[in-house]
Amino acid sequence: MKTSQQGQIAEDAACKFLQKNGLKLVEKNYRCRTGEIDLVMQDKEELVFVEVRYRAKSDFGSALDSVDQNKIQKLISAANHYVSKKQLDLPMRFDVIGFDASLKPNWVSNAFPAF
Repeated sequence: MKTSQQGQIAEDAACKFLQKNGLKLVEKNYRCRTGEIDLVMQDKEELVFVEVRYRAKSDFGSALDSVDQNKIQKLISAANHYVSKKQLDLPMRFDVIGFDASLKPNWVSNAFPAF
């Protein structure tokens, strides 16, 4: 299976998992010049930007370990672009969901600060 297919399966699983936990899907795969946001969700009055990571093997760390400072900066930049373009004024947070080969979700809510 291609990496892009594995990523899509993980994103779909993450979306379903978050919906079961009360979040609402707003948008999938938002792209702009500064980056991409896998899932934009809403949790009550809070906008949630979700990074989904998948790793079949943990030779180089877990899926969550793959979210480095560079990726965080791109996510924050893309999220700022999103709220500006959509003219939204909601509190926001960043979550990360990591999957290993078993597709068992490891959800970190409020994984890093927005600024």
